[in-house]
Amino acid sequence: MTSEPLFQQGLSLMMYGMGTVIVFLSILVILTAVMSKILTRWFPEADKTTASAAQKGFGDIDPHIVTVIQTAIDKHRSRR
Repeated sequence: MTSEPLFQQGLSLMMYGMGTVIVFLSILVILTAVMSKILTRWFPEADKTTASAAQKGFGDIDPHIVTVIQTAIDKHRSRR
């Protein structure tokens, strides 16, 4: 048995497999991009000013607790 037909079959199978992977990945990228556009159209991101204003609401926390937390953070950073 000669190795040339076997080698040609191997190359053919390799090209078929590589083509299948390229097609699958291309479809995956296209569908992901389309889904992203659809979702951002239906569900837009929240306003950034509202989110940042909600995070700055530290009025409920005792100032002593804030000082203790800040001291712990500073101590942790100084150990590095």
